[in-house]
Amino acid sequence: QVQLVESGGGLVQAGGSLSLSCVASGTIFSNLAMGWYRQAPGKERELVAAITAGGSTNYVDSVKARFTISRDNAKNTVYLQMNSLKPEDTAVYYCRGWYSVFAYWGQGTQVTVSS
Repeated sequence: QVQLVESGGGLVQAGGSLSLSCVASGTIFSNLAMGWYRQAPGKERELVAAITAGGSTNYVDSVKARFTISRDNAKNTVYLQMNSLKPEDTAVYYCRGWYSVFAYWGQGTQVTVSS
C-alpha cells in the first residue's frame, strides 16, 4: 500500500541545520496527513510537526520557529527543515502518514546534535 522511507539524518553541531525527507510509495499520498515524530531514549514518541492534506501545519512548542514541515505532492515527499538545532533535539525521527483508519510509519532516521 504505502511505504515511507526517511533520509537526511546524521550528526550535526548545535546551532546547525539538517533537512529530513520522507518519500512515500503508493497512489494516495496527496490524501494523507503527514507528520514527523521523534523518540529519544527513555522518552515517549512525540509528534513534532504535522501537515494536513490541505497544507495546514502545526508544531510542538519546542520546535516552533526552528523547524518547518512541507510537502511536495508531485514528488510524494514530505520534508522537515530543522534549523538552530539543540542537543535536546537528538532523537530518532519517524515519518508518519495517516488517512481514515490507515496509518503508516517509516523506519526512522537518527538525528544527533552535539553540544
